[in-house]
Amino acid sequence: MATEKIETTSFCDSNRTYVASMKDLTGTLSGFWDAADDKLFLAADSVDGCKLYLYPTKNVPTKYWYGPAWLDASIEVDIAGAITIEGNFNANGSWGRL
Repeated sequence: MATEKIETTSFCDSNRTYVASMKDLTGTLSGFWDAADDKLFLAADSVDGCKLYLYPTKNVPTKYWYGPAWLDASIEVDIAGAITIEGNFNANGSWGRL
């Protein structure tokens, strides 16, 4: 949820000045592949994006971030390790948090 800062320094200012632009909400998520659950890849295939809910911990299910997103998904198969999945997302509208 980084906010870009735009420089607005004027001639003779004693230091640089900035204004905040809009939030740029992007992120990644990762985990282990579950053959019985294909939701990540179905969401990535959606032509109009998906609704994404991000819970930082399962121990506090009432705290989360949510909003519409564009999602990219990938899978990595390692012969000597677990199969992992990864997703990258960008906001596709307004986000909130509880």
